[in-house]
Amino acid sequence: MRGYRFRLRRFGAGLSVVSVVYLAPSGLPVHGKDVPALADIADDSSISLGSSGILHLYSARLASGARVDPGGIRSALIVIHGHPRDANRVLLAGAGAAQQAGRASDTVVLAPLFQVSRSEARRCRFPGNPAARHDDALWTCGSWIDGGRTEDGGTSSFTALDRIIADIPRSWPGVRTVTVAGFSAGAQFVQRYIGFAGSTDAVRVRYVVSDPGTWLYFDAQRPTPLIDGKPTDWARCQDGSCAFGWKAPGGDVAAACPQANSWKYGTENLPADLAVSAQQARARYAAADVTYLEGSLDTGDRRGAFFKILDKSCAADLQGPYRLERGLAYSDYAKRVLAADHRLVVAPGCAHDIACVFSSKASLEALFPH
Repeated sequence: MRGYRFRLRRFGAGLSVVSVVYLAPSGLPVHGKDVPALADIADDSSISLGSSGILHLYSARLASGARVDPGGIRSALIVIHGHPRDANRVLLAGAGAAQQAGRASDTVVLAPLFQVSRSEARRCRFPGNPAARHDDALWTCGSWIDGGRTEDGGTSSFTALDRIIADIPRSWPGVRTVTVAGFSAGAQFVQRYIGFAGSTDAVRVRYVVSDPGTWLYFDAQRPTPLIDGKPTDWARCQDGSCAFGWKAPGGDVAAACPQANSWKYGTENLPADLAVSAQQARARYAAADVTYLEGSLDTGDRRGAFFKILDKSCAADLQGPYRLERGLAYSDYAKRVLAADHRLVVAPGCAHDIACVFSSKASLEALFPH
């Protein structure tokens, strides 16, 4: 990847695209110390969330030549950062994937930053991202991931994404398809958002859920790995050779983990302000256009799998031991239990690494459909 060129255009009162050049001769940066500051690769636009404050949205579209008419932008990719709020890293991964897919000239790549207070940021800070400003909407390090409201109780992170999507056709009137993609904690956010998303008639919205640590289930059933119809060890499932049995845990297992079906792992005790019933969310989720991306090496405690930060609560462990296994099982759940026409893509040779997963040839069609 020889360079990124971002061209600034501001349309109406909406979003913007920024013109900056960043050279990366060795390819997409992966580690925090290698990722340039967000201010160096993007300018920001903002969306008002009323009394809650402002949400900053970093907008980038790769361009290699002359200025492109905004009407030529046909699709948008919204990339959602992870727990450390690494908006600069996910923006580069999304923009690099657009270039690799040959979609840099007709796709705008957007990266919102769910901001937290300066004191809270000690727990979820990524190098190169800005500190909160006085008028920013503020969440906590964990509250934005499952649709929580801003610290003033005003706006949920799900509603904030609704507003971003609604604003896109005003800024880029030629956009017909919006893809919302999340990786890691960002994927947890996207996967839970799907069933509770606001409606839009102006654009088609698609979702890409990549390597989340945990999943939202819509009933009490959880997976048992099977080989030839018999229970087997999860370790035998890494190559996709397992089938899965589905039933609700009972007895001592259920008694030891009463929170297994509670939000955010299940739909019991849904926050009232989501304003959608569990049944409605299940139907919306099953009907949505969803692709699951999993890194083939995002398993075990090997280097690059970031096992130390994986959710190991009992509710999480009932979904499987590692991210890859949890994702393989959930894809089967979506197909067999929800009767959903969702897709699964496994990116070969990738651990818990957004640059690797998003740039995989197997993933590009999911991110940039024809």
